[in-house]
Amino acid sequence: MKQWFALLCAAALLWVLCQPRAAYPAAGTIEAPCVALTFDDGPRADTTERLLDGLAARGARATFFVIGQQIPGNEELLLRMAAEGHQVGSHTYSHVRLQGAAESTVIEEIAKTEVLLTELLGEGDYWLRPPYGLVDDQTYRLAETPMIYWSLDPEDWKVLDTAKVVERILGEVEDGDIILLHDFYPTSVEAALQVVDALQGKGYQFLTVAELFDRFGTDPQPGVLYADATHPRGW
Repeated sequence: MKQWFALLCAAALLWVLCQPRAAYPAAGTIEAPCVALTFDDGPRADTTERLLDGLAARGARATFFVIGQQIPGNEELLLRMAAEGHQVGSHTYSHVRLQGAAESTVIEEIAKTEVLLTELLGEGDYWLRPPYGLVDDQTYRLAETPMIYWSLDPEDWKVLDTAKVVERILGEVEDGDIILLHDFYPTSVEAALQVVDALQGKGYQFLTVAELFDRFGTDPQPGVLYADATHPRGW
């Protein structure tokens, strides 16, 4: 069964790699204003696929912080994310609040998702977005990768209104922002694509979080929570 699954994943990845892809600029060559779109709580078959299609058509990269228990059944979406240049990170296995959790829970929630991602995508540095953005001293100590917060939160999960989410982002966005969205909601996916269209018209580039850090010369450290491309959370 495992051999069959591995062959299926390899075939899916080969198919994705053979598809026409937009030309993405190298992060180190970018001088235009840049932001990172980040998406939590996926993958979800219909909405995440729609988002990936839209990002590919626009030549925009993003970062997906996935929930481990959402991975089974959505492996092809993860393979496509990696193949199309997006960054994949962890949002824990079951979206548990890490702040105040038992040490064993924190370790298990992080490790289970990292194992799934490594088995599917190979060895990598799968950065962590703590659910709700909440951490404590124990989380800082146990996290073995950089942790990513955000600098712009339109509360898309709460309002579930495309126009309001777009208005909030366009009204507050700044160069270097890490924007929090959720690919679990159709309204959020549509808002993200409208934001890309609007900001690309103003010269913005859309990078992964790792590329954004590189663009600003930030060397992200394990166990540090970053709110944007230049400052750790709580500086």
